[in-house]
Amino acid sequence: MPAFFSSPGSLTVICFLSWSLCLSAAQIWNNKVLDVQYGRLDSNVTLACGKSQIKIPVVWHLNDSPTLPWHEVTSNGSLVLLHVNLSAQGNYSCYDNQGLLLHSIKLKLGYPPGLLSISCQVPNHAHVHCSWVESVKTFLPVEYNASLRGTGSEWQPCLVDAIHEYCDVRPPYFWQTIHTLKITATNALGSETTFAQFKLDKLLKPDPPESVSVNEVEGYPQRLNISWNFPSTWPEHDAFPLVFHIRYRPHGSLYWSEVYSEESQTVIFDALAGHLHQVQVRARDELDAESKWSDWSPLHYARPWEDSATSGPPEDHFPDYFFPFDTKPETSTSKSHKPVVPDDGNLGLVILLVLFAVVIIGTVLSLIFVVWLRQRRREHATKQELSSMVKMKSMPV
Repeated sequence: MPAFFSSPGSLTVICFLSWSLCLSAAQIWNNKVLDVQYGRLDSNVTLACGKSQIKIPVVWHLNDSPTLPWHEVTSNGSLVLLHVNLSAQGNYSCYDNQGLLLHSIKLKLGYPPGLLSISCQVPNHAHVHCSWVESVKTFLPVEYNASLRGTGSEWQPCLVDAIHEYCDVRPPYFWQTIHTLKITATNALGSETTFAQFKLDKLLKPDPPESVSVNEVEGYPQRLNISWNFPSTWPEHDAFPLVFHIRYRPHGSLYWSEVYSEESQTVIFDALAGHLHQVQVRARDELDAESKWSDWSPLHYARPWEDSATSGPPEDHFPDYFFPFDTKPETSTSKSHKPVVPDDGNLGLVILLVLFAVVIIGTVLSLIFVVWLRQRRREHATKQELSSMVKMKSMPV
């Protein structure tokens, strides 16, 4: 051991380690470790050179460079950055006139949170999914706290995913009339709370039906068998039944034919023989008339059964006027889930014809009655005249 301490190299290593430890201890003791300070963009930001007001000349550096943004240095050594922008972010250090580091600060710039734009989806009666978009880009990390309540009920936590900016409530107080969602956004510069009110029953929108399958029916060249599954996010099939809307058309046509079903399978009987068809299915809560239709399922293609002995080459493209019967244009959307929809135009014409017939019959009957009444009056007048003549003849002259 004495030999180790007597060597010049060992003494040099020991002195260097002692100096490093003393320097680190001095920096911790004097609070010279890097601090973090937040500032608002487009405003003036003041950086202090340590906690105590040191009235000695100091020099400031940004990221180890003496080049600084537009600034002023006060008499106590503080650095005032004027009307800062994002380029002013970084590590600031202040030194005394001998070059000794006095203090270091990491500056981060941004804005406080603003109001949020909130939208909510209700894929079933037991789940509310709400997402939001910031109206102000803060440039700083933001924490969110969200909760939901129905009219007169307690606040329920809405579990937040801050990275993807959404929250979920399971299960909500669904049968309350009006619901209120409250989201508070907080960062280092402040906080902002946004409220949104809505009715869950009007937002109820199932996910599209799944596993849609379209198959031919052997021996029937104008039939297609269509089947599907309930959305996997709609677990209560019995308590909350769905009604399904099926639309189909020959490939190349602009017009859809439509049918409705309360089951998860249907057969169409008017497919165009020999042609490829497009089929889509969507769903809606059967009991809630104010709920929304789901999005359409992806397009599925199928061709009706063909007799290989008599079938010719398929013709999948044709003029649109080829299908003028029992079809609806692509832009039309039916709200009712009844399979039969009355034709209001024909019904109005029938009512008009009935009313016209009633008026004609009433007019004819009125004319007959008037003629009959006048005839009765004439007969009565004639009888009176005859009676008067008889009396006059019977009088003595």
